[in-house]
Formats: sequence, C-alpha cells, structure tokens
Amino acid sequence: MTTVYAAMEDALAVMRDGNLEERLTGNDLECLARHPDRPERVFCGTFDAGLWRSTDAGRTWSRVGEATVGEAASVTAVAVSPHDPDVVWAGTEPSAVYRSTDGGDSFESLPDLTDLPSADEWSFPPRPDTHHVRWLEPDPADPDRWYVAIEAGALVRTLDGGESWVDRPAGGRIDNHTVRTHADAPDRVYSAAGDGYAESEDGGDTWHYPQEGLEHRYVWGLAVDPGDPDTVLVSAATGARRAHSPSTADAHCYRTEGDRWERVEDLPTGQGVVRAVLAAPAPGTFYAATNRGIFRSSDAGRSWEGLGIDWPERFGVQTPRALVAVE
Repeated sequence: MTTVYAAMEDALAVMRDGNLEERLTGNDLECLARHPDRPERVFCGTFDAGLWRSTDAGRTWSRVGEATVGEAASVTAVAVSPHDPDVVWAGTEPSAVYRSTDGGDSFESLPDLTDLPSADEWSFPPRPDTHHVRWLEPDPADPDRWYVAIEAGALVRTLDGGESWVDRPAGGRIDNHTVRTHADAPDRVYSAAGDGYAESEDGGDTWHYPQEGLEHRYVWGLAVDPGDPDTVLVSAATGARRAHSPSTADAHCYRTEGDRWERVEDLPTGQGVVRAVLAAPAPGTFYAATNRGIFRSSDAGRSWEGLGIDWPERFGVQTPRALVAVE
C-alpha cells in the first residue's frame, strides 16, 4: 500500500487509500525520514517539540530522544542509515548531531560541529545569531561516511561514523538545503543550495556546477531517480522570498535532460506556488508537494498527476517542509 507523508507547517499529512489523515497537529514540523526495509517506522522532527517516531505507518506517534536531544529541541534534520535501519541520526538548531543505534530508543551526542574552523562564519539569515543542520545524508556505499548540511555556512562530512568532522571543501556550496547520494553512482554527491546547484564525483572533495537551462538558481528540493543517477529533479526560485512565502512565491521545478535542465511544465508552478519538496521512492517514480497539493510522476518526472485527495484550504498558505513516500 502506498503511503505518502507531507510535513506541513502545523500538521503531518498522511495520505493512504485516497484519504488524508492529519497527525502531530499543532506542532511546527521540520523533517521526515524512514528506511525502505522498515516502512512502518517513520521519524518526524519538529522545531518546538523534539523528535517523534511512529512504528505503525504514521497512525500513532511518540516522542523519542528526550534525554539527549531534548523534549523541546529544534530537530531540523533526521535520517536513517541505508546500511542499518536501527542507525538514526538527528540534527538540530543550534547545529549539533545526535546518533541512535537502537532505532531511536536512545541517542548519543556526536562531537561538536562548532569546533570546525568555518563555524565562526555560519549564520541563518532569518535568525542570524544561530544556524542549524538542514540535512543529513548517509553514503550508500560506506556506512561511516555522512554528509551534514549547515544552513547556512557549510557542507561538512564525517568519514568515521561521526567520531570526527571534515570541514567544508573549497568550492563547495555554502547554503545547502538538500543533499542526495545514489547507490549506483559511488562518490557522487548532489547538492541543492541557495547559492546554486552543485555535484561532486569524489565524495565531496571537489565540485562542479551544472547550470545550463537552470533559470532559477535558489535551489531547494532535490530528488534522484533510484533507477538512474543521471535523472535529477529540483525545485528552485530566484530567491528565498520567491521560494518560501505563499504571498510572494514564484517557484518552479526542473528535470535533467542530458547535459542540461528542462523546466517541468506539468506541475503547478509559478506565481503563488512555493518551492516543492521532492521524493523518489522507486525507479521512475517521483512525488512533489507544494502548497497546491501532492503530485506523482510514474515516468521519471516527465508527466504528473495529483493524488486526488481533498487538500485542506489552510495548507494552501503553508510551505511544505518535508516529504516521504512509501510504495
């Protein structure tokens, strides 16, 4: 059974069997994660109430990590290792990373990110006195290598499972929003950032910037076809106000077509549409969530259709924070 989870600003929208259920209502949601081998177990981070876990496909939720992460912590990123569904990482504001090896029952804090030399330059513009972990991305080939996106300031790495950190490389993006890797492209890293799109072919040591056809350079959402590491979908706008605020939004989606980007025309985009959050749960299958609803493509992002659910009116003026799809 297909289940889609969309973290909206004030509730988690869970879609299955053509119906929409709301969970975790009244919380300020930030991030989502699950493991393909444990589809019933889902994690949701909130900005005001810590980290939550469901073990029944989103029907009920309980808070986890209170003793270490904190019951009122701002959890801004969460990820599950593809190598072990019991290894869960969480990132917070201010920037810190926590690790669980028992499926979220308990967490330990990892070494302080702010000891890195570049940390003095980290700052999140809406709250310039702080910064946060925007994304955590495990490496599909190496269980000890993880990528940690700091908003805003750096994309840092660990090569030893979080025991130490490697500071941002020369040429890497600064304002990283979404980071992806691919099982069929060892050492390739994809980054959607406020200062543009970037790719690395050597595990983040060096970077190049495929921009041809990408008319909007403030890039937010990013998903890669599990069946083809060269098929990439991103959401983008000209800047933060055009990306995130429904009253001023003008966002678009792009898909790779050979060596260039082509704008996706079969999705609601443009004026009044916020930047999409994206997911790719199976080869050739993409999902996109905006303030206009949830959409699915079964032909690698070429054409799209809505899920046919009743989209709550209040979601029309909200900005989706995260998206997970289970097929």
